[in-house]
Amino acid sequence: MDKLRKIKELLEEKKAKDLVFLDVSPLTNLADYFVIASADTPVHARAVAEHLEEKLPEAGYGIDHVEGKDYGHWILLDLGDTIVHVFTPETREYYGLEWIWSDAERLEP
Repeated sequence: MDKLRKIKELLEEKKAKDLVFLDVSPLTNLADYFVIASADTPVHARAVAEHLEEKLPEAGYGIDHVEGKDYGHWILLDLGDTIVHVFTPETREYYGLEWIWSDAERLEP
């Protein structure tokens, strides 16, 4: 839960919106947690992702890889047991991860 709290803090620092934390561990072996956040624009999404890329390793949390920064509408940061998704609002609505993973427990870190 410490990692999720740190992610929440960093997302809030960069004004990411509509934060959702899901425990997907009973449903998939991809990760234990999904974090879903919105950014106003692709530029904002890149700024949020870059902030996470800089600050999470400083806090002791490594990032395995990042996808989608060039396009900026859906940026995925893979932290091994946690996957952070940063979306523009339209892309988030289109892909509907909260609906797809609606059986997952929502957490409040």
